[in-house]
Amino acid sequence: MTATLALPARPGADAEPRRFTLSTTAWRRIALGALLVATAITYLWNITINGMGNGFYAGAAQAGSKNWEALLFGSVDPNNFITVDKPPVSQWVMGLSGQIFGFSSASMLVPEALMAVGAVALLYGAVRRIAGTGAGLLAGAAFALTPVVALMFRYNNPDAVMVLLMMFGAYCTVRALERASVKWIMLAGAALGFAFLAKMLEGLMVAPAIGLVYLLVAPTSMRGRLLHVAAAAAACMVSAGWFVALTLLWPASSRPYLAGSTDNNFMNLVIGYNGLARILGRNHAAPQTHAGAPAAVDFGQHGGFGGFGRQNPGLTRLFTGEFGFEMGWLLPAALLGLVFVLAVRARAPRTDLVRGGAVLFGGWLLVDGLVLSYMKGMVHPYYCLSVVPAVAALVAIGGREMWLLRDRLFGRLALAATILVTGAWSWWLLGRNADWLPALRWVILAVTVVAVAVLLVGLAADRRRVAAIALGVGVLAAAAGSGAYAFATIGQSHNGGGAQVGPAQADRGHGRPGGDDGDNVALDNLLKATDTKWSAAVNGSSAAAGYELATNTAVMAIGGFGGSDPVPSLTQFRADVAAHQIGYYIAPGNHGGPGRGNQHADITAWVAANFTPKTVGSDTVYDLTSVHSGE
Repeated sequence: MTATLALPARPGADAEPRRFTLSTTAWRRIALGALLVATAITYLWNITINGMGNGFYAGAAQAGSKNWEALLFGSVDPNNFITVDKPPVSQWVMGLSGQIFGFSSASMLVPEALMAVGAVALLYGAVRRIAGTGAGLLAGAAFALTPVVALMFRYNNPDAVMVLLMMFGAYCTVRALERASVKWIMLAGAALGFAFLAKMLEGLMVAPAIGLVYLLVAPTSMRGRLLHVAAAAAACMVSAGWFVALTLLWPASSRPYLAGSTDNNFMNLVIGYNGLARILGRNHAAPQTHAGAPAAVDFGQHGGFGGFGRQNPGLTRLFTGEFGFEMGWLLPAALLGLVFVLAVRARAPRTDLVRGGAVLFGGWLLVDGLVLSYMKGMVHPYYCLSVVPAVAALVAIGGREMWLLRDRLFGRLALAATILVTGAWSWWLLGRNADWLPALRWVILAVTVVAVAVLLVGLAADRRRVAAIALGVGVLAAAAGSGAYAFATIGQSHNGGGAQVGPAQADRGHGRPGGDDGDNVALDNLLKATDTKWSAAVNGSSAAAGYELATNTAVMAIGGFGGSDPVPSLTQFRADVAAHQIGYYIAPGNHGGPGRGNQHADITAWVAANFTPKTVGSDTVYDLTSVHSGE
């Protein structure tokens, strides 16, 4: 009798070899990580090429890095005479970074670039939940490769943090739509409150779309939806209102003047200077000629629809001129995607998330885009940054829906038309700057046409792999114009209040950060040697910020940004001079900007009548610490 004992096989003896495979989740994380790392490298690369960027905001960031009260209110100088003409959220980020790492170009601009990474991640997260991983990656890449994004997320204007907060609000809304979550919709409201504290009403342009999509799509009763939207509105009011209350409760005599307001009141600034006045064109005069008439505005290679004047309002504004170069590349594709999704999802259930995504991002684009298109006041083309997340999301969501319906003639034609229109539109936009890489536009057009033809043939013949390759080539070709302009933007230095995208331009200024025509080393040294509270007083915040950056001293900005704010009065100024708190008065000149030299003429006249002028470099200055002939 025998027994057989089954012995365990030696590991790997007869077993099938294991293969290392990655799950879908792993691949998704790798792809997202690659997108975020690429964005970070691209936006951080040589970021200090922009120096102090917009010196107006750089001066405030420097002030905030020195003084907590200046940081809190967004003051132009560390002695808290007057604020910038915007709320201070952007200054909080840059000023706090300066307090931690020491104020410099890098400490100011690196946080801006990191905001781009955050915005890409949030956009990816929102679109992925609506339309899948591929669409999320496409949306994130489209956003990062838009020229105005490449400009403003490497710059120190408040637009970057505003758009990041708007995007966070949209992401929270998508999360809220999945399960009718009051927590997420309140987070969306809180995000918009802080977006308001970044750039006031512009930060709220996405709010109508958020409210509408939640009321339409959230999977709960109408009563529940109304209560949730009300809770989100309350969260928005609390997150913005605390700062408004702070400015009202803090004694005006012991805080800086709120620049842009007529009565040192925050709500006056919201409704007036940064509100209806900016939309309706009141109190925002165009640059003046010597005769007092509005001056013609020429913006060089970009077609004369640039950044600082009364451009003609209308539906074409976002497609043409400087606006077109900044963000118009994918705008036709976004509108086609919006129409397509709404058409094919017309009979979907009320809670359909794809259609909800089209309502959210389409509403954002339409509301914000129409406001920008019809603004009659001072309009910088970079304002259009606020609609770019919506454009990128609609391109991705619409493109994914078209691809899913590729077996139908309608889907195929829509997909082909979107790629072809985008490529042709890039060809046209590049033709408006035909001296820059002249072959690029023709390569884009040719490759787009061939790719679309191969795509249609591949889909008709059921050659899925061929069609997929043609789709990828077509998308890359159609987006190449936007990407090329974005990289050209990154390769150039930018400064001042009217920075533009694209390759180098002959009219791009490189003077003193803050608006002065050039450096005056002798005057800088004179201010550095002062020991008064303010080394000097000068008309206009931009000029004051420029001197502050050059001398690391506090400079009084007479009249604020536009030179017309009612501070200081002549009585206040004389009292400060009598108390020996101001070292020098720099006479009005080119540093004041158009029209600013005539503001606060009573101060100029009093100084000229009581102090002796002297020329320092190219400027006329008055020593206010000397004995004067006045009382």
